[in-house]
Amino acid sequence: MASEPRTVTRPVEPLFLDRWSPRAFDGSAMPQADLDTLFDAARWAPSASNHQPWRFLYAHRDSADWGRFLDLLVPANQTWAKNASVLLFVLSDRMMPVSGSDELRPFRTHSFDTGAAWALLALQATRLGYHTHGMAGIDYDRVPRELAIPDRFQVEAAVAIGRQADKSILPEQLQAREVLSGRKEIEAFAHAGNFAG
Repeated sequence: MASEPRTVTRPVEPLFLDRWSPRAFDGSAMPQADLDTLFDAARWAPSASNHQPWRFLYAHRDSADWGRFLDLLVPANQTWAKNASVLLFVLSDRMMPVSGSDELRPFRTHSFDTGAAWALLALQATRLGYHTHGMAGIDYDRVPRELAIPDRFQVEAAVAIGRQADKSILPEQLQAREVLSGRKEIEAFAHAGNFAG
């Protein structure tokens, strides 16, 4: 990892550095208009054949669905995500229509495209003063059943969204982890030519 968590050596847009994934949320309500702005940002993600395979299922903390959504997270994530403003599940459509017919064919880049949409959503949240925390710690077997998701859709992850609170609200073991994280050096993941590790 880089020695300084958010140090760059090139002119990277500051918004990318401001985005991070805290666990301490203040439990405040998020207006639907703000959430819709995040979805509007996500819809402009690049997508193969403009198929736009992403889907977002969400629950506000004061909604009837909140308990169901929270219960679909692993217990360790429930301990802190319960203070988020919104929980959402990110899905991707594995299939796409064949042009000019009702036939469907596999869509190879469904996860790739959906990842781009999630990234734009997260960046827009940062711009509005919110934070997002993506989670793989969910019950992947129960989510499709509980949320009536058709088989052609893949459950990718869950996301907690909210305004940041002081880390003192977290369990002690999580407080130490409530820091900006660094990233690998470019040379560790970008290589000219053949794969090099």
